[in-house]
Amino acid sequence: MTAQRQITRADILPLEDYAKVRKERRRAVLEKKRNRRVEVGPVAIFLFENYDSMWLQVQEMLYIEKGGEAQIDDELAAYNPLIPNGRELVATVMFEVDDPVRRKNFLGRLGGIEETAFLSFAGETVAGVPEADVDRTTADGKASSVQFIHFPFSPAQVEAFRAGGTQVVVGFKHPEYGHMVVMPDAVRESLAADFD
Repeated sequence: MTAQRQITRADILPLEDYAKVRKERRRAVLEKKRNRRVEVGPVAIFLFENYDSMWLQVQEMLYIEKGGEAQIDDELAAYNPLIPNGRELVATVMFEVDDPVRRKNFLGRLGGIEETAFLSFAGETVAGVPEADVDRTTADGKASSVQFIHFPFSPAQVEAFRAGGTQVVVGFKHPEYGHMVVMPDAVRESLAADFD
């Protein structure tokens, strides 16, 4: 079964219909996200997105903001690019630091971190490519606490990633945050379904 690649207006539930199924749909997507999440180092979390997670995000934005018909196109334009296109993985990367002063100082040292994310497996390295919608590092070198990163794969890399038992390392090559971790195999198996 091929994964869905784009949310259309036909996929959007009217608010009153969504309200009836919201709890169940959120629970189902959160359950799937458990095998799409990887913690890297002490404060970074990679959440690998897919159609279901982005559909929920769009529905939630419409539900919370109640912008109606005028809001739909903006939400689709914002979130459709984060659905993997069949030849890539896409991650929302969050740096979670609770203390505001510590967070400001920490992010102030992370400029360009979005350019250093990688996946490494079977002798291959897939370099992360930041979402091009907006620059997520300021001119003075402060990184955003949320990054959107694409990992484009070649056909051979897809096959190597899919192979059972493949060890995948997720990490950053940034001098201020050079952390990496082995991806749990359950996560690798879940993400393998994102490819055509």
